[in-house]
Parts: sequence; C-alpha cells; structure tokens
Amino acid sequence: MGARLLSVFFLRKLHSVCSKKRALASSILKMELDIQCEELNGPKWTKLVSSMKECKSIRLDDCSLSTSSCEDLSSVLSTNQSLTELKLNNNELGDSGVELLCKGLLNPSCNLQKLWLQNCSLTEACCKSLRSVLGTKQSLKELHLGDNKLGTSGVKLLCQGLMDPNCKLQKLQLEYCELTPDNLEILSSALRAKSTLKEINLSNNDLGDASIKLLCQGLMDPNCKLQSLQLESCGITQAACGDLSTVLGTKPSLTELCIGENKIGDAGVALLCQGLLNPNCKIEKLWLWECGLSANSCKDLVGVISTKETLRELSLVGNDLGDAGMEFLCQGLKDPKATVQELWLRDCGFTAACCKSISSVFSTNKNLKELHIGGSEIGDAGVQVLCEGLMHPNCNMQSLWLVMSGLTAACCGALAAVLKAKPCLKELELSNNSLEDTGVRELCEAVRHPNCQLQQLVLYDIFWNSEVDDELKLLEETKPGLKVVS
Repeated sequence: MGARLLSVFFLRKLHSVCSKKRALASSILKMELDIQCEELNGPKWTKLVSSMKECKSIRLDDCSLSTSSCEDLSSVLSTNQSLTELKLNNNELGDSGVELLCKGLLNPSCNLQKLWLQNCSLTEACCKSLRSVLGTKQSLKELHLGDNKLGTSGVKLLCQGLMDPNCKLQKLQLEYCELTPDNLEILSSALRAKSTLKEINLSNNDLGDASIKLLCQGLMDPNCKLQSLQLESCGITQAACGDLSTVLGTKPSLTELCIGENKIGDAGVALLCQGLLNPNCKIEKLWLWECGLSANSCKDLVGVISTKETLRELSLVGNDLGDAGMEFLCQGLKDPKATVQELWLRDCGFTAACCKSISSVFSTNKNLKELHIGGSEIGDAGVQVLCEGLMHPNCNMQSLWLVMSGLTAACCGALAAVLKAKPCLKELELSNNSLEDTGVRELCEAVRHPNCQLQQLVLYDIFWNSEVDDELKLLEETKPGLKVVS
C-alpha cells in the first residue's frame, strides 16, 4: 500500500514524504493538535487526551492508535463543542473503534465537520454506525474513508445515510474501498437526491465503463450539483468517454474531472473534447495522467486550451506525447485566450528540440505560473533555451520542476541568472540531476542575491561535498523564507 499511496501523493503535487513530526500549536488561539508518525501510549496519551478538550482541530495520523484509544476520543467528541476536524489516518482502529467514535459523533454536543479515517482497517461492519452518523449529524461536511475494505454492502449502507434528508455531506472520499459495479446504481441515486454533495472520489476501484454510464445518469440529474469527480484508475476506456463528455457539456457545476490512469487513449480524449468545448462546460481542472495518449490527443486539446477560459490546471503526466505533442500544446498556450496556470507534463518523452517552443510560450503567456516537465531528457541545452523565455518580462513563472532532466552544472549559470532576475520564481525542483558541487554553489550564490525571492529549492538525490552542505545550511539560515529540501 505504501508505494501505491506515494505515487498518488506525488501526482497531487505534495512533494514530501511522511517524516517524524510532532507539532503542538503554541498559540491558544489556534487550538490545534497535530502529531504524526509518533507512537502514543501510556502517560503520554493520557496527557494528550486532557489537552484535546479545547482543540478545534486534532490530527493523529500514524500514531499507533487502536480501539482502546477510541473510547477516549469518543469522550472528546461528546464534550468538546469546538472540535470541527479530526484526522486519524493510518491507525489500526478497526470496526469496533469506529463504532465507539460514532457514539461520540451522535452526541448532540458534537459539532464535527470533517472526519478522516483513511487506512484504519475498517470493513462493512462499521458502516451501519456511520450510516446513523450521516443521517443524524448535520454538521458533518466531509468524510474520508479511503483505503478501507468497505465492499459492496458497506458502501450501500453509507449511501442510505447519504440520502437521508438530514445529511448535509459535501465531500465523500471512497478511494481504494473495493467498490464494485453493484454500488453504482445506489451512488447514482445518491447524486440525484443530494444537492449538497460537491465532491466525490471513487478512484482506484474496479468500476468499468458500464458503471460510469450509471454514474453519469445521476450526474445528469438537475438536482445534482457536483463540482469535483475523481475516477482515477477505475478501469475506464474510451467507451465511457461519450457519457462523460455529455456530462461535461451539460453540467456547468462540474469544474474538476480527474480520470488519470485509465486507458482511454486518443479516441477517448477526442470524445471528451467535444464536451469540453461546449459553452456550458466550466472545467477548471482536468487530469489525464497515464491515459495512453499520444501527440494526437494534444492536437485535440489545442482547441480546449486556447478557448476554454475557465481551464486552470491540466495534467498529462506519463503519456508519450513527444516533441510533436508539446508543439501542439504550445500552439494552444500561445493563444491570447489561454488561461492555464498549472501544466503537468512529467515523463512525456520530450527532448531539447521542443524547448524553443516552450520558451516562446514563456515570453507570450502571462498566465502560466507552474510547469512540470521533469522526467524527459531535455538536457543542459534545452534548459538554457527555456531560461531565455523565463527571463522575458511577460513571464510570471512561480514554480518550475525539472526533476530527472539530464542536467549538469553546465546549465546552472542560466538558471542562476533567472533566479537573480525573476523574483516571481518561488519554487525550483532540480532533483535527480548531476549538478555536482560547482552547479549547486552557483545556485546558492544566485539565491543569496537580494532580488531572488525563492521559497523552496528541491535537490533530492544530488551529491555534493561537506563544504557545499554547510553552505546550503547557512543559506537556509540567512535567507528568510527559504527551504532547501534534500
């Protein structure tokens, strides 16, 4: 499960791994308790429980909690009317533990709004209690149950609670919950009945095309106001794209569609583009990573990029687009109507040959703020061409990711010039490149420049000597707001 979670973690641009961390809020105004990856038991746990009575937010992820911990947490839920967020991810709570939590949740004094129970060893056995919570607790707006084996019967119970008139849930996360096609009919009914539901995540469940057709029927209901639909790795092919396209073309409420890791191919994207180009479509975020796409899909997407003024974020990570695909994308990005701000193109098979076109985008497009083009061998020559565009006054780039791009110290002079000239650049990702001591030193010198406003410099898996290491530590200490990640 660890590798699976990390891959999803990366694609959602949270560039960090779970490290030991314990952060108790120092300000009583915050009233937050945040502890991760630390074993809590005995006197330490007893002391923490007493401190929870005034917290607005509690996070205890990866803290070796068990069923016995839930009795104390249930008491906190029953008595702390200020508590609105509770995160208990990656703890072996089990069904009996969650049933104890539900007793606290059902207390009239409980005002919880957001509950995270991801990877807590839950099964269908606890879903009856969760159904009662959904049908009773109007304050509850978010429920995260990913990575639990809830199965068909468990999800049916949850949907019964979801359809209760008292339920005001806005966000439901059921990723990796072993949903089956049998669940989709009742989920479709829930979408019809529950206008408050704004976001649903069904990713990493083996649903298939027929299930998506059923889901789309619910999405098409006038009562459905869903804004975000996540269906990554759900066994979808081009056969489901016609239905999804119809939804896109008729539901202006739907602003986020994530269907990465489904082999829809170029034919599927062509169908989606029909809906995306509909004036009723107000899409803002479109994720199509690892969908088996080629340059032909980019040709279809040109029209979407150049005319869909609501589109802000596009991910095509892990598709073999090649330089020809990038040329098409650049055509769309250079259109004055293009409003894309974040573009994810990691592992897409680019070379230095397409960098002139990307550089041209930098010099003409003022909206593009974040670009991920790592995992392609663009090399030093390619980066030097990119830097010419980055230096242009029209370029407002804030985050540039060049991880694993075949770079050496030879390109660091050009990058250093950008760092000194462009205070808008806040994040630079150069991991897994052979920059060596000379390259890293050149970057350090640039970051020290008063005009440089960099906030994060990411240098994973780059080797340097102890002197350079000391220099990086000193840089982090003396440059306000800078974080060097290595």
